[in-house]
Amino acid sequence: MSFIRSAVTVGSGTLLSRVLGFVRDILIAAMLGAGPLADAFFVSFRLPNLFRRLFAEGAFNSAFVPLFAGKLASDGEDEARKFAGQSLSVLLVILFILTIVAEIFMPTLMYLLAPGFAGDAEQFANVVLFGRIMFPYLLFVSLVALYGGILNSLMQFAVAALTPVLFNSILIIALVVVIPVFGWPGETLSWAVAVAGVAQFLMLVVAANRAGMRLHLPWPRLTPDVKRLLALTGPGAISGGIAQINLFIGTIIASLHAGAVSYLYYADRLYQVPLSAIGTAIGVVLLPDLSRRLREGNEAGALWSLNRALEFGLLLTVPAALALLIIPGQIVDVMFTRGAFTQADANATAMAAAGFAIGLPAYVLIKIFSPAFYSREDTMTPLKFAAAGVVLNIILSVGLYFWIGFISIAIATSVAAWLNAGLLWFSLKRQGHMQLDEESAIRLPRIALSCAVFSVALWAGAVALSPWLVANAGVAGMAALAALVLGGIGVFGVMCHFSGAITLGDLRTSLRR
Repeated sequence: MSFIRSAVTVGSGTLLSRVLGFVRDILIAAMLGAGPLADAFFVSFRLPNLFRRLFAEGAFNSAFVPLFAGKLASDGEDEARKFAGQSLSVLLVILFILTIVAEIFMPTLMYLLAPGFAGDAEQFANVVLFGRIMFPYLLFVSLVALYGGILNSLMQFAVAALTPVLFNSILIIALVVVIPVFGWPGETLSWAVAVAGVAQFLMLVVAANRAGMRLHLPWPRLTPDVKRLLALTGPGAISGGIAQINLFIGTIIASLHAGAVSYLYYADRLYQVPLSAIGTAIGVVLLPDLSRRLREGNEAGALWSLNRALEFGLLLTVPAALALLIIPGQIVDVMFTRGAFTQADANATAMAAAGFAIGLPAYVLIKIFSPAFYSREDTMTPLKFAAAGVVLNIILSVGLYFWIGFISIAIATSVAAWLNAGLLWFSLKRQGHMQLDEESAIRLPRIALSCAVFSVALWAGAVALSPWLVANAGVAGMAALAALVLGGIGVFGVMCHFSGAITLGDLRTSLRR
């Protein structure tokens, strides 16, 4: 199966999830706005998400997939299944202890995460309650990451890519059906998050069983393989933790500015669409691909995969970043400005979205370059570079806050991402693991030319459709925004074809088995 075909499979599932995520966030914005209740929910939700990215999708996954894929390639399915069962037992113990500790010390955790809420007793009580309800989500979604890594290593990407669709569907049902009848929006949404974690876990267990990977749960033991897994997970966890400190610091600063937590949340949702549909999809496919090639001694094949991932990532990411820089106000007005979400909220969210957009290509490059280290069982180098990024983020977030307010958080995060991506690139290049091949040297300038034409076309289209790209435009606004996006994609696609950046023939070849 071609690399691009696999990435498209993952990206399509992720994109569907993001579309449903937009529906979910539109409903949350209309119901909660950007007030104290919304801030409390988003801060509470950030805590299990932080640990999920730290222990599950980040450190554990980056250590588990290369080892599991390597065992598949060298020792066969039986040994790989045994290793996965041992890993599952140890992971369950760690997660169970972590969940109990978090439930007990939730007030302390929330005080550290959002000190600005401490002055409002009701808001602080809400954030602690929501956090306690949602935190068990971490346990189940971490198990989802393990089972997803198994399926991805088997080159079965579709089911794991669709688990976020199930998550968003459950939250939408809660917003549309449960809350209008029973009320209690904050508590109900928090319970919906916990239920969604259980549903995702069960979905992947069934898929893994059908793929012949029914895991047995042995008594947790530190076997040599598990010790190796933990040794690789440690630096990865610290690296992921350092990266999450960026969000942690941003939340602390944002909690000092009324509504800023919500502004940054909605802006984050906008740039997460291309980041997840492109960067995450490429990273998911690239890690087992590189691990398998390197275990077979195929360095040339690994370099080929990196170059194709780089082309594919920039081809789709740069136009998305340009769109968020050129028309952030129009996007936010049409998508969110209704009900409790005011025009002032929209303006602040649009500025934050533009700040995040500056770093969008860098975020995707990190997703592309990091697997090149993890597949070689090197988790220390990304740790060092992530640490450099977070130091820069702290300096810029705090220093710029007194000049430009909470927008400093988005800009600082973007600049830190570029530093991280640059360091990863130069390290790979110095080690001889990354260099542009002839095909990339030809395609990348043509992609840049196509992006330049796309930018002009998008700006002109926004001017022409400006009467409809406004707040409370309803169906007409949605139609105008869809026409603008589809028109921009059309112009970009035509330019890519005629410039030779990527042709229809290339796409047909890539998507064919």
